[in-house]
Amino acid sequence: MKAKPIGPIPDDWETVDGELGVAGRSVSDLVAEAGGTPLFVYSRELIDRRIAALRAALPQRIGLNYAVKANPFAPVIAHMIPLVDGFDIASAGELEMVRDAGIDPARVSFAGPGKRDDGLEAAIAAGVTLNCESEGEAQRTLTIAQRIGRTPRVAIRVNPDFELRGSGMKMGGGAKPFGVDAERASALARLLIDQGAEWRGLHIFTGSQALSADAIIEAQGNVLDLAAHLAREIGVPLPKLNMGGGFGIPYFPGDEPLDLAAVGRALQERVADLPSELADTELCLELGRYLVGEAGVYLCRIVDRKVSHGTTYLVTDGGLHHQLAASGNFGTVVRRNYPVAIASRFDAEPIEIANVVGCLCTPLDRLADQALLPRAEVGDIVAVFCAGAYGATASPAAFLGHGPAREMLI
Repeated sequence: MKAKPIGPIPDDWETVDGELGVAGRSVSDLVAEAGGTPLFVYSRELIDRRIAALRAALPQRIGLNYAVKANPFAPVIAHMIPLVDGFDIASAGELEMVRDAGIDPARVSFAGPGKRDDGLEAAIAAGVTLNCESEGEAQRTLTIAQRIGRTPRVAIRVNPDFELRGSGMKMGGGAKPFGVDAERASALARLLIDQGAEWRGLHIFTGSQALSADAIIEAQGNVLDLAAHLAREIGVPLPKLNMGGGFGIPYFPGDEPLDLAAVGRALQERVADLPSELADTELCLELGRYLVGEAGVYLCRIVDRKVSHGTTYLVTDGGLHHQLAASGNFGTVVRRNYPVAIASRFDAEPIEIANVVGCLCTPLDRLADQALLPRAEVGDIVAVFCAGAYGATASPAAFLGHGPAREMLI
C-alpha cells in the first residue's frame, strides 16, 4: 500500500520529552489537566506571534479585526482584546459572546445574511455597527431603530463584481447571498444617510483561504478602487472600509505559506497613494483563520488498533463531530490529509502506513488516510494540526451523542 502525503505540520510546535508540546508542556500533561480527550489546545504564544508578524508586515494605518466565527472560545476572545482593533461577529449569539467578554460595542461590527429582527434590535441598542446585506435588511434596521428610539450605526456590505482568485470560499462576484450588489450600494447608502442613520462605511469581503499573495494583492487593489468609486457616488466621506481578509494557511500536501511580506509591501504602496476619497478613511482587515488556525491542535486518543484486509486502522475517541474539516466534509471536493502526527511519539520515525479514523458509525469519519506514521498503540494520542479555526464550533458535535470536545488556551 502506498502512503498518501499529509499536510505540513506548522514549524512552531515544540517537542517535550519526546511528545508534542505546547508552552513547554507535553500533550500527556495537558490532557491530564483537561480531564481527558478529545481536546482542543490553543497556544497563546502562537497567536501572539502571528499578530506580531502581521503588525510588522502591514502598514501602520491598517487595523486588524478578529472574525469571532473562526474561534469563539471565550478565553480566545478575551486574549484578543488587547491584540486587535475590532471584532467582527455574524450572529446575535456572537454578540452576546463579545458583550460577555466586556468588549466595547463600538469595536464590533455585525455581518451576515438573514439577520433576525431580535438580533438587529440587540445590535442597534448596543451600538454595534450593522453591515447591511440588503435593502430589505436596511429598511428593517431603520424601522426597528425608530421604534426603540436609537440611531443605528450602519455600514453596507458590498457584493463586488470581482472575486478573490484561488480562494477556498468565494464571497464576492456574481450572484451571492452576501451583501448588496455594487451597482446598488451607493443609492442604499444615500437612503440610510438621508434617514438619519450614522454612516459607518463599507465592508467588501471577496473570499477566504487564499495562499497566493498575488491574488490577495489584486483583490485588495480592486477593493480600494471600488471603495473610492462608491465614496464618490455617495458624496460624503467614507468613515471606514473593512477590506475583508482571505489570508489562508497551509492545510494540505503541497500548500505553501502565504508570502505575508509581499502582501504588506504592496499594501504599503497602495496606502501611500490613496485617492482623495479615502484619504481619511479608517482601513482594516478582517481575519480569523489566519490569526488562530495554526495556533490550535486537536488531540484524540487511540482506543483500538485493528487490521482489516491488511489495512491498519487506528480508531480514536475523536472524529468529524469535532473536526469536520479534517474529515474532508467541510467544503473540499477531493479529500486530502490534514497535518497529523502521533503526538505521544512526536519524535519517533514513521514506519507504518495507517488510517486514522474516529468513533462514529459512518465511513465519512476519517482523520487520515494511508498516512505514514510511527507505530502507534492503544492509549497513544493523535494530533490533528491547523485546528485553531473552524473546529469545535464548525462541526456537528451533537452527532451520535458523543458530546463536545474539551478546549483549553495555554
